[in-house]
Amino acid sequence: MSKKQESSAICTNRRARFDFALEDTAEAGVILTGSEVKSIRAGNVQINEAYANFLGDELWLINAHIAPYDNAGYVQHDPRRSRKLLMHRKELDRLRHARESKGYTVVPVKLYWKKGNVKLQIALAKGKKQVDKRETIKQREWNRQKHRILKG
Repeated sequence: MSKKQESSAICTNRRARFDFALEDTAEAGVILTGSEVKSIRAGNVQINEAYANFLGDELWLINAHIAPYDNAGYVQHDPRRSRKLLMHRKELDRLRHARESKGYTVVPVKLYWKKGNVKLQIALAKGKKQVDKRETIKQREWNRQKHRILKG
């Protein structure tokens, strides 16, 4: 596997940037089974509907879909099982405090390879209201028009 391929994104949650105002990001490791890693290498993963939540003192990735690996035999994993996220205690405490006291949500943004390990970029986010979403669409359309005008 080449260096460029190793550090590239496996999948991104583009919907998160539209639905939430992302403020602070962090990196977390993900505990996976062997068939899940093989399926991720094949690109059969989605984090669009996923979110992170605290269960006890641990942070878990919930509702991420990793498709079953065809050649795994009889030992298949549940595609939507909860997966534990690995982070330092200080980072977990910071996320928990922001989530409980300030009303933030922990949203997965990007899944990628780093030195042969699967990492998840998570962000503290506040939900956007419908007015904010319309403003985002207007801004995007205006940027497209500017690029068209500058090209022509």
